[in-house]
Amino acid sequence: MSFGRLERTQGPQPMSEINVTPLVDVMLVLVVIFIITAPLLASTIRLDLPKTDAAKPGDAPQFVTLVVDGKGQAFLNDKPVQPDELAQSLAQTAARNPDAEVQLRADESLPYGRVVEVMGVAQKAGLNRIGFVAQSPAAAPPAK
Repeated sequence: MSFGRLERTQGPQPMSEINVTPLVDVMLVLVVIFIITAPLLASTIRLDLPKTDAAKPGDAPQFVTLVVDGKGQAFLNDKPVQPDELAQSLAQTAARNPDAEVQLRADESLPYGRVVEVMGVAQKAGLNRIGFVAQSPAAAPPAK
């Protein structure tokens, strides 16, 4: 009686190569998309801008932070200042950069008159650009 061959044949071996065809397909599609969209991202108007020494690459609008707390104490760039020092410091800032912006942060419990007084000091110093900084209601801590 015959039971077949004694030696066994090996089955198919697992494939040990990575199939890169899908990867190449995806990369080619991305390249085509970038080729099509790249001209749209660039400005289509060609300009030769004039050159001047007044335009410096580091020129950015400066600002000073003016904070008035609930007690009426003024802080210029997070440093406490007296009213006469405040006027002098703001005048120096205006002399250096008359386009500097004053970012005014005032406590909501502060009387309106004190806020107007501080604004007047800034305007007398020559700083006419005043921005009021407020907090959105969603970001504000809950009232006590």
